Formats: sequence, structure tokens, C-alpha cells
Amino acid sequence: MPLTLLVAVALAQAAPAAQQPSPAQAPAAVQATASGYVPERVYDTRQQAFVDFEVMLADLGRADVVFVGEQHDDPNTHRLEHAVLEGLRRRGIPLILSFEMFERDVQDVVAKYLADAITEAQLLKDARPWPRYATDYRALMELAKTERWTVVASNVPRRLASEVASSGKEALDRLSPVDRPLVARELQCPQDRYFERFAKAMGGHSGRGGEKPDGEKPAGETPRAVDAKIDRYYWSQCVKDETMAESIASAFLNRTGRPGPIVHVNGAFHSDFGQGTAERTRRRLPGRRVAVVTILPVGDLDALAPAGEDLSRADYLVYTIK
Repeated sequence: MPLTLLVAVALAQAAPAAQQPSPAQAPAAVQATASGYVPERVYDTRQQAFVDFEVMLADLGRADVVFVGEQHDDPNTHRLEHAVLEGLRRRGIPLILSFEMFERDVQDVVAKYLADAITEAQLLKDARPWPRYATDYRALMELAKTERWTVVASNVPRRLASEVASSGKEALDRLSPVDRPLVARELQCPQDRYFERFAKAMGGHSGRGGEKPDGEKPAGETPRAVDAKIDRYYWSQCVKDETMAESIASAFLNRTGRPGPIVHVNGAFHSDFGQGTAERTRRRLPGRRVAVVTILPVGDLDALAPAGEDLSRADYLVYTIK
């Protein structure tokens, strides 16, 4: 970032509130994280205006559940996730941290690590962390450990989701008594707007900025075979959404101590437009506020003009440089 912009940001942060630029005119900011500075701009889709990162944090601290939708392979996205958690911690807001990236059957392993009952080497061996755990999620886990936050391993085990993707929903009827508790008790998978977005993405036409759903793109197959594959993959996606939502709702309903939000980190496709896991969480927590944040890497922070479907993608769009 040019030195002149860094100086301008520093001066703006030091100025009284009355001298701050209006939200619509606010320049790209730099967000301090454990990994350095990350350029970002925050857009509040309800106000249809750019706002300060701290304004967003103050609002998120009042929510019951916060979804942070990420682009899995973007480094700045993960730094901003850490900045969200650190900012809420700085405000004295107690959290429960929930991960798509850890699965229900390793919940005890995660809990033991947080309690210093096992080493990090044992966590890495037994909890099946994602391949980029060290660069993408370790900072979040370590912050939770330092702050003694509960961490929820929310997702269905991948092997079970893969069985559904291969065999369809009938695979759920064959679950063993050991495996059945690892999947949400209530499963709803309507062919609604979420399904339409899923099917479009599976066909290779994902929406702007949205993380693609899990599964492979069908190619070189008959239309009927493609439709059948999409149906199977969609059921697998629904099993993940329903299981994560049940895990989040259970953590919310069973929390103790001073209340604060559950912050759930997932691929943006699972929560964009308030669909997927976000919608299924609202179904389980009626009357509770579920806020959605989507982090979007872009090429130019100063040329942003959010419009169209992006205005309904999330409560807050957090743009960063890709």
C-alpha cells in the first residue's frame, strides 16, 4: 500500500469522530492482525454504505450467532478472521468459536487440547485438521486456547458426507449406531433457492465471490446422470449444513457463563445469502439474531461499488486485496 495512504489512514484514525470521512467516502483501511497489516473495507448492506471495521465489530458483538464466510485459499481472508476474533476479544466479549474445519468425532480431541491435556502434535495427529491448518486456522485455535473459549468441532465427518455423495440420501439409513449421532437428527433438504445456487455452481458457474460447494464438477455425462450426481452432492451438502447448524444451536443453548456470540467459520457458500448453514441455524434458534459476514478478495479496494446480488449476500461484506 502506498505510504501516502498509510499516513492518511493513521491521521484519520487519530482524528476526532467529527472529522472522520463519511462512510461513503471512507478510504481503504489497514487492519492490524497477528500476521501484520491487512487492507480491508467493510460494507454494511443494510445501510448500503461503507463503515469502519470497529463499527462492524460493535454490532457483531450484539448478535447471537455470527457466520464468517471465507474463501478457503486466500491468506488475507484468514488474517481478517483472526482480526474479527481479536477485535471481539479486545471488547471483552466472550465467544464460542465454531469450525466447519473440524468434525464432530474429534470434539473430545479438540477439548483436550484446549485444556492442555494433550500436545499440539497429538491434536494434529488425531483431529484431522485441514492441510493448511498451520497457516489458516492455527492462529484462531491458539487465540481460543489463550482466552479459554469453547471450540465446537461442528461438521459431519467427511467420510460420512462422502458416502452420501456417492450413494445418495439412502446412505443415511445405513448409518451404524456409532455413526448416527455424528449426523444431525433433523435433516431437511428442499430444492429451494439454495439448491438452485448449488446446482449452478456445480455446473461451473458459481456466483461472484462465492466459495464453491463441496464436490466435483460433473463433466462429460448425460443430463440425467448430471442431475442424479447433483442431487447426491446436494444431499451431502445438506447433511453438512444441518449438522453444523445443529452443533451451533446446541452450543448456544447449552452455553454457560456470560453470554456472547457463537462465531462460526465456514466456506462462504455455506452462509452466503443467509442460506445453507445460516438458514438452518435460524430454524433451530427462532427469534435469535444470526449475522452473516462474507470476506471477499478483490483486485482494487478503491474501485468498489457493491450492487446487485451482493447487497443480499451478507450483513457485512469485508473486502480485502487478493
